[in-house]
Amino acid sequence: MITAKAPGKLYIAGEYAVVENGYPAILVALNQFITCTIKNANGETGQIISQQYQNNAVSWRRQGDELIVDQRDNPFSYILAAIKVTEEYAKACHQELKVYDLQIDSQLDNQSGRKYGLGSSAAVTVATVRALCEFYHLKVTKDQIFKLAAIAHFSVQGNGSLGDVAASVYGGWIAYHSFDRQWLAEQRKVLSLPKLLTLPWPNLKIEPLSVPTNLKLVIGWTGKPASTSRLVDKIAIFKAEHQVKYHQFLENSRLCIKKMVQGFRTGDLRIIQDQIRTNRMLLADLARQSGVDIETPLLKKLCQVAEQFGGAAKASGAGGGDCGIVAIDSHVDLSHLMIAWQVAGIERLPLTVHYIGDVQRYSLKPTR
Repeated sequence: MITAKAPGKLYIAGEYAVVENGYPAILVALNQFITCTIKNANGETGQIISQQYQNNAVSWRRQGDELIVDQRDNPFSYILAAIKVTEEYAKACHQELKVYDLQIDSQLDNQSGRKYGLGSSAAVTVATVRALCEFYHLKVTKDQIFKLAAIAHFSVQGNGSLGDVAASVYGGWIAYHSFDRQWLAEQRKVLSLPKLLTLPWPNLKIEPLSVPTNLKLVIGWTGKPASTSRLVDKIAIFKAEHQVKYHQFLENSRLCIKKMVQGFRTGDLRIIQDQIRTNRMLLADLARQSGVDIETPLLKKLCQVAEQFGGAAKASGAGGGDCGIVAIDSHVDLSHLMIAWQVAGIERLPLTVHYIGDVQRYSLKPTR
């Protein structure tokens, strides 16, 4: 029996801009996991089982008279994509394919099955890839696991940055620069997987960040799940119609993340907090111009309360619900902040940062 796990994640800053090639974001891996267990099947039929996903709903829409199923919020789509890609690699490495039972156990949802917004699709992809690589005795590095999982995840979602995949693979706090997904799509058609995994990917950079000793990360959940894919789709429409405004947002976001990374490098909490507030304002401007509801009323309340107690707060990820993050001095008494959140209907998630191995041992350098 093989067991592998991958942590969930939250975006700290850089949302939406990071979906464009080479633009940065900051993410953190958290100590809630998706676990994938694999064992040889008895007979010719294997199973994919998940207690959490047994009642999973599938979204669909009309395209003319056709019914189009949206698989991007269906976790089984990512599991199947991870299996397909990893087994393609295993076969290229001359491993005989087997029949097995695969079980998924998720901590990234609450007891009623609602998502916290911790990147469950990325974590389930990474956990499945990790488990299958071990099952097929494939000696892979973190970089190779990231690339296999990124290929699988992108084949389903089609419009993400893959930053959540990076956080699940490398752990800790990371600065992530998105790679050229169009390049990947083109190379995928003509190159073998082993060759593709050895190549540098254009614009990709993943850098571990050291955290100021006085920084405490506090996470609040609004109780309303959101669909990242559909929100990103809406921003893509704004991008097409208002290219100059969108480009200005991108450049402002890039400068903000650059300053924030410098705050991590110098251990300056004040700089990090200032840039979290700046990033919140940039996202608010994007929301007003695009008509996309990024900061819901409850997320706004989450931020307002946190600011009253000296924290720098913003929505995490695509917004529209899910979580908000607060960077606050670790010496601050949080009891009154927690009471105010509770009164507002905001749940604090008792999460901590999850590190995977030696964070200083990896750093995918940018390529052009």
